[in-house]
Amino acid sequence: MSGRFAEGARAAVFGASGGIGEAFVRALVQDDSVAEVHAFSRRPIPSVGKVTGLVCDPLNEDDLAGAAGGLRAGGPLDLVICAVGTLHGDGYAPEKAFGQLTPGAFEEVMRINALAPALVAKHTWPLLTEKRPSRLALLSARVGSIADNRLGGWHSYRASKAALNMLIRGLSIEVARKNENAVVVGLHPGTVDTPLSQPFQRGVPEGKLFTPDYAAGAMLDVLAALGPEASGGVFDYAGESVPA
Repeated sequence: MSGRFAEGARAAVFGASGGIGEAFVRALVQDDSVAEVHAFSRRPIPSVGKVTGLVCDPLNEDDLAGAAGGLRAGGPLDLVICAVGTLHGDGYAPEKAFGQLTPGAFEEVMRINALAPALVAKHTWPLLTEKRPSRLALLSARVGSIADNRLGGWHSYRASKAALNMLIRGLSIEVARKNENAVVVGLHPGTVDTPLSQPFQRGVPEGKLFTPDYAAGAMLDVLAALGPEASGGVFDYAGESVPA
């Protein structure tokens, strides 16, 4: 397909083995403007064509430092995407009531949804090219919006995404002082048909349950259209701003 980004763009995707992460990799491979896709995951990913698969734990700073060093050796990056995240796992699920809040679940969700993307950003934003528009996108969620919370519930998940949105805002201010061409944003994919969302898909309006490929393509379209004035914000798959 025709290119969204500058010709010869170098991209890195963290969380590349998840449903949305894999879809980002596929979409970038199909994008004619992208020359390299470095796909990072805790599980090995095959290196084929444009894709270089690399093992990296986003909560391990030694792994991240090694990843950044390898990326730096190849030159500046045009695009970094972090699709790391969790909603439910062994021993935890979204809380329906505040009384279900537990320290272990809260800490685990915070570590994966807020700390891991923040560490990825910490190690990769200095690699963004300064010579042309560059972008760092972290996967967020509309439920992280404080202003938009009218239903309650999902307390750990909501709090983790709200924390991530604040980290995005803070980082964007710092990055703008050093790289006027960089855009740092959060992206809300909508409800995507992946194992993460499957237990919670009942009640999703018709036409609002997206395939991973649709969501990834839509978010890349949005990301490509954003300029530095959008840095620090969170945007959904349709390009609409998500309130703080």
